[in-house]
Amino acid sequence: MSNDTITRFFGGQPLAVLFRLILLSILIGFILHAFNFDPWNIIQSIKDLIWRIWNLGYDAIDLVWRYFILGAVIVLPIWLVVRLINTPRGR
Repeated sequence: MSNDTITRFFGGQPLAVLFRLILLSILIGFILHAFNFDPWNIIQSIKDLIWRIWNLGYDAIDLVWRYFILGAVIVLPIWLVVRLINTPRGR
């Protein structure tokens, strides 16, 4: 894939889009947290994998990670579907 194809798929520069997706995921995660939505049952395997890290006392990282996962569960699938629907069809 050429750089133009990647840029077109992402809808902009890949790093800039990634940064916006991360910020949007954290924001949506914060909003969903206000409604007591908890994605941990969806991603139990990830929680088990990194459980020891959280026991080290990184409460701030835990909070941001939780908001990120909460938002990403919603934001990333919607973004991918929209990108795939809006992909130009070849002739």
